[in-house]
Amino acid sequence: QVQLAESGGGLVQSGGSLRLSCAASGSTFSLYDMAWYRQAPGKEREFVAGIRWTTGNIRYGYSAKDRFTLSRDVAETAIFLQMNSLQPENTDTYYCKAEPQYCEDSWGQGTQVTISS
Repeated sequence: QVQLAESGGGLVQSGGSLRLSCAASGSTFSLYDMAWYRQAPGKEREFVAGIRWTTGNIRYGYSAKDRFTLSRDVAETAIFLQMNSLQPENTDTYYCKAEPQYCEDSWGQGTQVTISS
């Protein structure tokens, strides 16, 4: 099993920036993919950005809109999401997901991002 620890959420004004962090521990030797999702109350989780751990290939969802940048630290088994020019519609709980090859997917506890207008 992989354990995930997220941090970096908070309250910022419209146009501001936040950097989310997600550190993985446990059975990370078989890590295949890591990603960020967002979720509003009563709605399904939506893909934001992800990285194929084995190749480093990064992909973005529609909500990233060229304002978000995903990066990683291989030594720390961590990913980061730099979010710039944030708008109120970016308000959500953001979750980190790890997809190992040989065990179940893991989710973080979520970090709240709130953008005030």
